[in-house]
Amino acid sequence: MIELRPAHARGFADHGWLKSWHSFSFASYQDPEHVQFGPLRVINEDVIAPGTGFGMHGHRDMEIITYVLSGAISHRDDMGHESVIRPGSVQRMSAGTGVRHSEHNRDSHVATHMLQIWIHPNRIGSLPSYEERDVDASRKRGRLALVASGDGAEGSVTIQQDVRLWAGCFAGDEKARLALRAGRRAYVHVARGALCINGQSLGAGDAARITNESQVDISGGDAAEVLVFDLP
Repeated sequence: MIELRPAHARGFADHGWLKSWHSFSFASYQDPEHVQFGPLRVINEDVIAPGTGFGMHGHRDMEIITYVLSGAISHRDDMGHESVIRPGSVQRMSAGTGVRHSEHNRDSHVATHMLQIWIHPNRIGSLPSYEERDVDASRKRGRLALVASGDGAEGSVTIQQDVRLWAGCFAGDEKARLALRAGRRAYVHVARGALCINGQSLGAGDAARITNESQVDISGGDAAEVLVFDLP
């Protein structure tokens, strides 16, 4: 079964410096039909104005993945990590027993467009940790590249959950297929552009919840970038 979730059905918050679209219940947006999907708890599409950002704040017992689409975000945390995440990099922060961090768009002219993803870990109370990996654009061109997983396979960042996150870019005749094991489900989020998932059309910000299917077929891409979550 494939359940489509159009972009316009998401929650939206306009804070002036931040415009944020919420795929799942978050902050003042609360929708009992869309709280989480398996362990996938948050997908926020954020546009951060130049010279602004999130001040130091805390998290605990959550796997947090940052995926930048354009611009850059400067990260700083109380574990001593400082980094600038740009398109092509994937950042993972395991909050564990507690971590504080800040995220800022240091550019004075260009907005940052990114996805913030939260996944419930498979155990609580772990020590906080941080990881970042570069994903070469060629690995995502017309195919799915593994960017996060429970075992760090294929150079992906390692998360504390039985989830595999794939990213790909598709246009024209490019196609990909992701097999799903029995009992698994998938969540597809179109970051930009348009494509077809199992024959159904999705545009930027649209999503598909997939259950009781044996595979995810991607085709008909039009300048598309997509994230596919293989979930328990």
